[in-house]
Amino acid sequence: MADFNQVLEPGDYQNGKVNTVVEIPKGSTNKIEWDRQRAAFVLDRVEPKIFPKPTNYGFIPQTLDEDGDELDTLIVTEKPLTTGVWLEANIIGIFNFEDDGEGDHKIVVVPADDRHTDNRIKSLDDLGSRWKEQVEHHFAHYKDLYKPSSTKVLGWGDAEEAKKVIAESIDRYKNK
Repeated sequence: MADFNQVLEPGDYQNGKVNTVVEIPKGSTNKIEWDRQRAAFVLDRVEPKIFPKPTNYGFIPQTLDEDGDELDTLIVTEKPLTTGVWLEANIIGIFNFEDDGEGDHKIVVVPADDRHTDNRIKSLDDLGSRWKEQVEHHFAHYKDLYKPSSTKVLGWGDAEEAKKVIAESIDRYKNK
């Protein structure tokens, strides 16, 4: 397997596009993470069945968020994507989140070429309030059974806010 941080760049985020790599398929309870030192995916843990991922979960290569990991993405598709697949995606917003007191942002993206939806999803508003509520609920509670109150939902932002966080994460990666 290739080291995604060596073979992929973050993408043209200033113009609303990023490259993202899938870690966890939508609906999975397996917490799969990219191990930067080994350039491989690792099964970190298995979550309880009551906390499946509400969306595909991934990362943007050559970035580091405040928590020291690659910047996370929530990849919106109807069906689950496979771990290790990468895609070019359109930035539609950001989910601001805190985990154990550290910033843990999630850039919300959709495939750059989504013929199923006729590329109709352009912003978070296009996903509807129920989708956002489900994501908020998941991240507010997925650690409740073993580490209650360790996560905090901080709200949503638009694509422009997401681009600022991406730029900061790219700088952090370059200066590590």
